[in-house]
Amino acid sequence: MDPAGRETIAGMLVRASRGDSSAWRELVAEYAPRVFALLRSQCHDEELAEEITQSTFCTLVSKLAAYTEQGKFEAWIFRIAVNRLRDEMRRRQRHAVSAEESMLISFEQGSEPEAARPDPAEIAALERAMSQLSPADRLIVDLRHVGGMSFKQLAEYLGEPLGTLLARHHRALHKLRSILEDDSQEAQDR
Repeated sequence: MDPAGRETIAGMLVRASRGDSSAWRELVAEYAPRVFALLRSQCHDEELAEEITQSTFCTLVSKLAAYTEQGKFEAWIFRIAVNRLRDEMRRRQRHAVSAEESMLISFEQGSEPEAARPDPAEIAALERAMSQLSPADRLIVDLRHVGGMSFKQLAEYLGEPLGTLLARHHRALHKLRSILEDDSQEAQDR
């Protein structure tokens, strides 16, 4: 246990690997929302993000007994999730989506209560700006701000020195801010 009385991740992982259902619930409660948010941010599809989150935890179940915690669990689980998403996106590129299915998906996504939705114009602007970032910059921003990874965890996950990662993150946010400001200025000029 840490000084605040909370169990360490290593202890929780050991208990979970031994079949302790309460440890599994704790792991899922702690990490599933973050994995889901990262995936949803990357693919913009809640159903796919949910499916891959579940797949990620299935993989975790099968590999946890052989895993030894060395302070890199978060990087490991995010890597599993991102790799699963990449595999699925490659698979989907090989299969075209029909126009009817695409319209159904967009219709279903609009069924959320109005009060719970953020401003659609702001979300659209942010998504457009994020799409203009390089895939590497977008991944850093998503892992940091959606996945909630620390810079140290990001450095380990990406295999880069911490200083390099900090600089890349700063540049990515600067690019994002510039894109958003340019888009806002263009909208005002119209």
